[in-house]
Amino acid sequence: MRREPDSRPTPLQELRVVEISDRIAGAYCGKLLVDAGAQVRKLEPSQGDSLRRYSATGSPVPDGSPSPFYSYLNAGKQSATLGAGSERLAAELAAADVVVLAAGPSQAAALGIDPRRLVADSARAIVVTISDFGWTGPYADRAASEFTLQAWSGSPGFRGDPAGPPIAIGGDLGEYMGGVYAAFGALAVRRRVERGGPGEHLDLSMLESITAMQSSEWLHSALLRVPPIRRTLEVPSIEPAKDGYVGITMVTGQQWLDFVAMVECPQLEEIEQLRFQIGRWQYRDLIREQIRPWLAERTVEEIVELGQLFRLPIAALGNGSTIRDTEYATERGVFVRNPAGFHQPRPPWLMSACAPAPPGATATAGADDKSSWTATESTSAPVPQGLPLAGVRIVDLTAFWAGPAATHLLAAFGADVVKVESIQRPDGIRYSGGMRTDVDDWWEYGWVFHAMNTNKRSVTLDLGSEEGRRLFTELAAGADVVIENFSPRVMDQFGLAADVLLKVNPRLVVARMPAFGLDGPWRERVGFAPTMEQIAGLAWVTGLAESPPVTPRGACDPLAGVHAAFAVLAALSFAERTGTGQLVELPMLETVLNATAVQAIESEVFGKTLGRRGNRGHPDVSQNIYRCAGEDDWIAVTVRDDRQWDALAELMGRPDWCDDAIAGAAGRRERADDIDRRLAAWFAGQALDATVERLAAAGIPAAPVVSPTLVTENPQLRERGFFEPLRHASTGTNLYPSPPFAALAGRDRWLSRPPPRLGEHNAEVLVERCGLTAEELADLAASEVIGTRPKGL
Repeated sequence: MRREPDSRPTPLQELRVVEISDRIAGAYCGKLLVDAGAQVRKLEPSQGDSLRRYSATGSPVPDGSPSPFYSYLNAGKQSATLGAGSERLAAELAAADVVVLAAGPSQAAALGIDPRRLVADSARAIVVTISDFGWTGPYADRAASEFTLQAWSGSPGFRGDPAGPPIAIGGDLGEYMGGVYAAFGALAVRRRVERGGPGEHLDLSMLESITAMQSSEWLHSALLRVPPIRRTLEVPSIEPAKDGYVGITMVTGQQWLDFVAMVECPQLEEIEQLRFQIGRWQYRDLIREQIRPWLAERTVEEIVELGQLFRLPIAALGNGSTIRDTEYATERGVFVRNPAGFHQPRPPWLMSACAPAPPGATATAGADDKSSWTATESTSAPVPQGLPLAGVRIVDLTAFWAGPAATHLLAAFGADVVKVESIQRPDGIRYSGGMRTDVDDWWEYGWVFHAMNTNKRSVTLDLGSEEGRRLFTELAAGADVVIENFSPRVMDQFGLAADVLLKVNPRLVVARMPAFGLDGPWRERVGFAPTMEQIAGLAWVTGLAESPPVTPRGACDPLAGVHAAFAVLAALSFAERTGTGQLVELPMLETVLNATAVQAIESEVFGKTLGRRGNRGHPDVSQNIYRCAGEDDWIAVTVRDDRQWDALAELMGRPDWCDDAIAGAAGRRERADDIDRRLAAWFAGQALDATVERLAAAGIPAAPVVSPTLVTENPQLRERGFFEPLRHASTGTNLYPSPPFAALAGRDRWLSRPPPRLGEHNAEVLVERCGLTAEELADLAASEVIGTRPKGL
């Protein structure tokens, strides 16, 4: 597969997008669409988007020049400066196929934009709004930051040593999650519009997007009957070696056994609880005492190389100064040149028939004020239709979290997803995190499996058998998409690589999600989301400054999944327009590199390496997680500007230390450590819930740090319907996560069926798609090509 932009077409064609955004999520949404071939016109205030002056390291940006980070997010977009409520603004919005608006209800009203009116005036209009809490619910108009939304979502509430504070993920990761969800939603509804159906106001909640990045711990407690999870760290995780830190990830019980063999600690093999990550925290001191002498005698490189021999996900930690020089990035040509003079990661998808648009120039604010689009309104009324992806057939071979997250989203939007497992090798996430010992069908209780597999049907096929491969090929012949996230050699060994499937079905989109690409120096390496977080720099900026980095704990699994769902829709758009299917490669590492791009960019341009600031955030922001008066009660607070600081000082009774010298951002930056200590002392005497409400009423972003198990009690998430009840035949009724959008017009929910039991739909699907008889089904079961129980049980 060619790796550089060339004469191949982009997957999207003639899609016109207006972007109005002053946050990363909206800009990243527009970037994803530009990369795929859309025309994006950014509408800015007269002074320009505030991100034009933003630097994550706090480095000064020369007057009149956009920041490198702004150029990364906005390369190739047009720019116009338009007044709120103007006729020109109305004309631009009417001429767009998609409007991306990063604003809540009050902000949109101030701009003179009403998404409901836009959809009413043009029935095929697509308006995607991105706001902190969504446009409805009791918190709709609250102030928030990515940091406080993490706290509401439960993310910091299970990360960190209980002896210290909860730890938020560094690097604004939630903004990228919101951006790719918005881009996916735009393409999904666009598909319906192209078929004569109606447009939509897609109301995206950043809180819901970020909540989707934690592993549905409320289901963990409900299904495995365990107490609410409290904060811990993985053991082992990021550990000191002879010459630096090494990242270690153990997901399965077998990996743990292989690891203890590698580090020559057979005594750890005898403690059965250690085969599950959740059981190791209790034994953390023993584990570290046993393994650290072995690690201390070896370099990071030696440990990584040995880990690969044992097929273990072990990695060297990356940061902004090292990411570009990794063997993977250099040999695969991951970083490309931005016209502004630095290097950035290419889009995280590679297609065999299409290429991304190369990075374009960064427009000055208002550069396109004199150009305009002409509205092209259809003369026919839209035909009422169902879900945006109705009629799309997907064969899903994915497992664990990242791949199922992609098909979870596609299924929620209406695709018919058939999940293919086998009784020889069920999806490992059914039981890798712990299991029930008091039920016969214990493999049906995996909480991440439950969360990520709603709306799907399950078929078991032994792809190691000739008959299993034949039936799979028949499913692929009638499908629009086949998606898998095995290591690259697996599908080759089955004889079911993309070239084989495309001969059977030339219109097929074959999406593959290897950890480290289908070729290159790391092709055979094993990796999970924590591995990518360690390599790509996300772990490096997560944790306390004086302590080792902390792994974000798999949040990049759903991030990769939603990127894959977006790329699948882009490729599907091309296939339906041209009749040409293709291979789509989605290396998980490159998804994470796109979300950490600012680290490598600012290291190259400013010579500064972003590091850990605990929960302190950007240098110009007063932010932290502070202990409150209750037992282990913590509050997350962000003060972004002078108005919010003044409001906080008023709430504190304007103590003497809140003098004029710190009334401005420069003064607060200079005295940041002193201010943080004084705020910690004040919050220590305040009751958590009452203080959150007082700060919220004053317009200050604040949130309680909650256990991820308890997010189902959040009144905003409950009223918005983010949790939907479904009844499962084995586990009963539970609450399941839905996409982070308000329900579509005319509907009241996203989820229609519970996660499938293993092989539950064998007869239904194989009769419907392959024409099998009852006798043939019985023969397949007898020969263990299909089944409903893992083999050997």
